[in-house]
Amino acid sequence: MMEPAESSIVAIVSRSGTARHPDSVAAERTAPTRPDRVNVRPWGRPSVVAVPGRTSGVLAATCLSTLVVNANTSAVSILLPAISEDTGMSVDTLQWAVTGYSLVGAAVIITSGSLGDVFGRKRIFQIGLLLFVVSCVLIAVAQSGGMVIAGRLIQGAAGATILACGLSLLTVATSGDQQLKFVSLWGAAAAVGAAAGPLLGGLLVDLTGWQGLFWIDAGVAVVCMLLTYATVQESRDENRTGAIDYLGTVLIALTLAPLIYGFTKSGDWGWLSAATLGCFAGSVVAGFLFVLTEKRVAVPLLDLALLRNRILVGSTLAILIGAGTINGLMYLLSLYFQNPAALGFSPLEAGLATLPATVGLVVVAPFVPRLSNGLGGRQVIGVGFILMAAGFVGIGLVDAGWQYAAFLLPILAIAVGMGLSNGPSSSAATSCVRQEQVGEASGVSNMARYVGAAVATALAASIYGGVQANHLDDGASASDALASGLAAASWLMAVISALGILLALVAIRRHRAAQGTIQDAAASAAAHLHTIPTSAAGSAS
Repeated sequence: MMEPAESSIVAIVSRSGTARHPDSVAAERTAPTRPDRVNVRPWGRPSVVAVPGRTSGVLAATCLSTLVVNANTSAVSILLPAISEDTGMSVDTLQWAVTGYSLVGAAVIITSGSLGDVFGRKRIFQIGLLLFVVSCVLIAVAQSGGMVIAGRLIQGAAGATILACGLSLLTVATSGDQQLKFVSLWGAAAAVGAAAGPLLGGLLVDLTGWQGLFWIDAGVAVVCMLLTYATVQESRDENRTGAIDYLGTVLIALTLAPLIYGFTKSGDWGWLSAATLGCFAGSVVAGFLFVLTEKRVAVPLLDLALLRNRILVGSTLAILIGAGTINGLMYLLSLYFQNPAALGFSPLEAGLATLPATVGLVVVAPFVPRLSNGLGGRQVIGVGFILMAAGFVGIGLVDAGWQYAAFLLPILAIAVGMGLSNGPSSSAATSCVRQEQVGEASGVSNMARYVGAAVATALAASIYGGVQANHLDDGASASDALASGLAAASWLMAVISALGILLALVAIRRHRAAQGTIQDAAASAAAHLHTIPTSAAGSAS
């Protein structure tokens, strides 16, 4: 039986953007560090690892980059009303700045790990940072909403690449207890960034205009590039085949894009219109072609055999639901709180008002692994989704007379429920497979987060805007129409959360729970953003 530190799956990103067992890292460090030295990992995939550089610089570059990426991502919803006012593009159209980011991220998150294996992880990480800088500058100087959306599409690719390659660079440079500590800090940085983003975005709108966030983020990314250049040595998997599933990446995007576009335009076209059904049909065709492609390529983006694992499928769907509902919630509340016909908050006040939604889940999540170890992961997941469903039902009862205090308890219920459900779901996704499959299982769950965020936000935006427009057409006041739109979208989120309860009961069977180590706590805190395999990872026989 391995010690807890040894059983932690903290590792080199391989194709999927996650981890490998630290025993393999330690074994590589005992060998002479010649560039052509090939070492075989316990997971069965040989690799080459460079000599560690100055680990403090690597820690700074990777933690700072994940903090700024996640802060940027969570802040954008707060900025949409201000961007709409400056560019003249409606908020309904600008929601593509949110959903487009997630759409591209879903397509790129696994491929960027493969590119790092083949062409060098440091190189691909630096390219991700460069793209992030370019996208920030493009958005900051944008004179139209279209330029903002284009910048966010680029940013989706950049953010996914930075997250996928950053963790691998950190783990290459460290080993043993230091590795566990540094990866825990990486997870904490991701969680802090997501929690601070809305508040930072709201503050900067008042101080610098909405463009200020992107100028600051560009500057931080440049600092990360310099740190990476100075402190990180290159590494790649010399024995990995050079084949990369580019077609699968394109087909993922082609599957999601018409699906999201159909949701977005359904309010204008009608759910049963030829245009809406055509979008959905195009999505189905692209998805079918993706499955055919994955059966034929040498190194598939997704190993379809993993989909026979009921626990993996159930936990991945639970992750998708959790990511989708929390992103949908943040989008809806950011708009509702700032609308003059609703609460009329300033961007800073809206950032403060939505803070409990992210801080609550980050505060609760570190305690969840020990709770899951005692009660069982599926039970904790089920309770989490019950709380989330109850919270969305609470918001679904909203009327135009509500003040902020009425929202606080439902928001906290959703946050606590998210914290309870997401950590055990991520742990289950990597504990129900063998060690050599942990990387791929993590990649599936990471992709699911982006897919859930894109689809649920688009669906919530469509219902929110559609119901609002219908009530206005019927002569309702602006305040009543807004409240009706928020209520309808919240009831949808409640139904989706209830499906998570069903998943916990039916699909997520008994599996080994995380032991509750410090690394497990950090992995749980960051689980709504990225899968960090826990001490239970790879425990399936």
